[in-house]
Amino acid sequence: MIPSEDFVVTDRGGIVENRHRVHAAVVDAKGRLLYALGDPTRLTLARSAAKPAQALAILETNGVERYGFDDADLALMCASHSSEERHIAQTRTMLSKIQAEEADLRCGGHPSLSESVNRSWIKQDYTPTAVCSNCSGKHVGMIAGARAIGAGAENYHLPDHPMQLIVKRTVAELCDLDPQDVEWGIDGCNLPTPAFPLDRLARLYAKLASAADRGEGHEDLSTRDAALARIFQAMARYPELVAGEGRYCTVLMRAFDGAMIGKLGADASYAIGVRVSDDTRRLGADGALGISVKIEDGNIEILYAVLTEILEQLGIGSPECRNPLAEFHHPKRVNTMGVTTGGVSFPFKLRGSKPDGEHSSPAALTR
Repeated sequence: MIPSEDFVVTDRGGIVENRHRVHAAVVDAKGRLLYALGDPTRLTLARSAAKPAQALAILETNGVERYGFDDADLALMCASHSSEERHIAQTRTMLSKIQAEEADLRCGGHPSLSESVNRSWIKQDYTPTAVCSNCSGKHVGMIAGARAIGAGAENYHLPDHPMQLIVKRTVAELCDLDPQDVEWGIDGCNLPTPAFPLDRLARLYAKLASAADRGEGHEDLSTRDAALARIFQAMARYPELVAGEGRYCTVLMRAFDGAMIGKLGADASYAIGVRVSDDTRRLGADGALGISVKIEDGNIEILYAVLTEILEQLGIGSPECRNPLAEFHHPKRVNTMGVTTGGVSFPFKLRGSKPDGEHSSPAALTR
C-alpha cells in the first residue's frame, strides 16, 4: 500500500491547491533498496534518463572510437540540452566527424528548453531544425553506432533496426532484467524509449557511479565497466553540455564537482548516481548509490524540488554543497506584481529498513 503522505503540497494563502504524488527509490551498488517513497517498483518510462544506457550501447558498437568522438561528444549523447549555440555547434562538429548531414537526423526541431534561448530565437524569427533538438547528440551517436556495425543508418531510429536491438539488450542488462521484461514506447525525439520498474533506473545509475569509483581506484575493469566509468566522467566533466546554463542537471553536477551525475527524463522522471563516500556508507550502502524519482503528474518544477529535498533528507553533501540548489528546493510562488502568494512543502519522509528489519529513516542515521 502506498503511504498517503508521499506527495508534495503547493498552497495559495495557506489553502492546499495541489498535491503531487511522488515515487522514489534509493538503491546501492548491489541493487538493494535502501529507501523509498510511493511505489519504488512503479513501471516508469525513463525517457531521457535512459540516455547513459543508450550511450553505452553506442560505445559498445565501437562507433565512438571509430569516429573519434571525445568526452564532450559523449556528454552530448547523454544530453537533453538547451539548444544553446555551444550545443548546436557541438552537434555540427559531431556530424562532421561521421561525414553526415543534418538531413540524416531522424529527430525534429522544437522550442528550446531554455527561456532565454527561445526569446533570442523569437527576436531573430528563427525556426529550430534537427540540430537544435535537445536529443541531437544521441541521434548522431546512433548513426555512428549503426554505421559501425555495418547496419546502415537510414532507419537507425526504428524499433527493429539492429542498432535499436543492441540498445534494447544493453538497457535490459544494465537493469538486470530479461529483455522481455522491458517495455518500449517512442520518445518525443522519435527514438524508442524504455519502461521498467523505477528502482531499476536507480540501479542503472548506481552502476555508473560504482564503475567511476572502481576506475579511479585503478582496479582491473571489465570493458563494460570502463565504458560506464567513461560515461560518468564525461557527464561530470561537461555538465553544461548535458543540460545548459541554469538548468538543474548542470547546477547539480557543478555543485557536487564529480561526486555525482544526474539526468532528467521528460514528464518528471530523474536519476542520480552518487559515488561512494562517508555519506553513502552512513546510509548503509554497499558502495555507490542510485536514486530515481518520478512525479506522478509530470510536473518538472516539483521534480527538482523533490530531488533537492531527498538529497537533504539523505544528508548527501554538506549544506554549503547543496546551496546552489536552493532556488529549486523552494520555488517561489509569486503573482504578476511580485507578491508572494503561496509555497511548497514536503510532508513525505523517506522510509527504509535496517538489516534487522526495523524501520529507519535517513534523519535517524545522521543523529
